[in-house]
Amino acid sequence: MQYVLISSCLLGNPVRYDGRGVPHDDAVLVRWRAEGRVVSVCPEVAGGMPIPRPPAEIEPGKRAADVLDNGARVVAVTGDDVTVPFVQGGQAALALAEQRGIRIAVLKEGSPSCGSGYVYDGHFAGKRQPGVGVTAALLTRAGVQVFSEKQWSDAEACLLRLEAEDGA
Repeated sequence: MQYVLISSCLLGNPVRYDGRGVPHDDAVLVRWRAEGRVVSVCPEVAGGMPIPRPPAEIEPGKRAADVLDNGARVVAVTGDDVTVPFVQGGQAALALAEQRGIRIAVLKEGSPSCGSGYVYDGHFAGKRQPGVGVTAALLTRAGVQVFSEKQWSDAEACLLRLEAEDGA
């Protein structure tokens, strides 16, 4: 059976920066949970960040790839450099994926860790920009297919394709 890595906050766990969860009840997720496929992770907590914690964003004009290549930082709204826990959390998520043979992840959109389509621009003004978070970038580099919580059917189609290939 193929497991799926899921952002812990999407499962309703209160691990987000603001101490909340954002539970989803999409039929795909409900089925995956019933089948025992779900592996929960919060990269920021895995990297040692507290709950709650100040919001953080990747530096303006930079990307997650720059963070991973030591060319940019993740900064909290307080001005604190939180790059290390963000990278360590991404590495923990990747290690979990590798341990379980996970090739698909559904992560929280917009997060500086988990975003897969957009992140915020680094000015803490609520402005979105195309991009990915640190964990999403790390997983993608390792060959894991990353989807957002708005792409459950796409993730399910990918899972079915992978399982068909495995069974062939």
